[in-house]
Amino acid sequence: MANDISGFGLKIWIKASVSFPQGFPVTQFADDADPFDIPSIVIAETGMGLNGDLVKWSKATPITSVINVIPNSDDDENLSELYNANRVSKGKSGARDVITMTVAYPDGRTFTLTNGIITDGIAGLPVASAGRLKSKNYGFTFEGISNSAA
Repeated sequence: MANDISGFGLKIWIKASVSFPQGFPVTQFADDADPFDIPSIVIAETGMGLNGDLVKWSKATPITSVINVIPNSDDDENLSELYNANRVSKGKSGARDVITMTVAYPDGRTFTLTNGIITDGIAGLPVASAGRLKSKNYGFTFEGISNSAA
């Protein structure tokens, strides 16, 4: 039997302690960029002693993720509001939201990223050379993750 690895039906729920305490869903994902990505992270380092002995040490590393959504969509509006609420500038302090992100896959599996912050995003509406608005990306960094089986 083949493994079904479809991502169709992915849903993300984002809660932000100040800006969106009730949370909001994200389902309007981009078609020209990876809709949801968590890059590989280094959790241990290695070295060699003078006589060739392998040594290793663990290191705490934050978990980063990126969401790409359709520009001007409801999801983009919510994420843009979250981004702007946490962006600091002259005379403006950020909301300092603590973010929780729950990711639900079509097969029923979920995981939750905790104690996070929004780290980056696109401040306007850039246009691609193809004549369409560019998909909007929003980056997050989290302290922890918990998994739940289907």
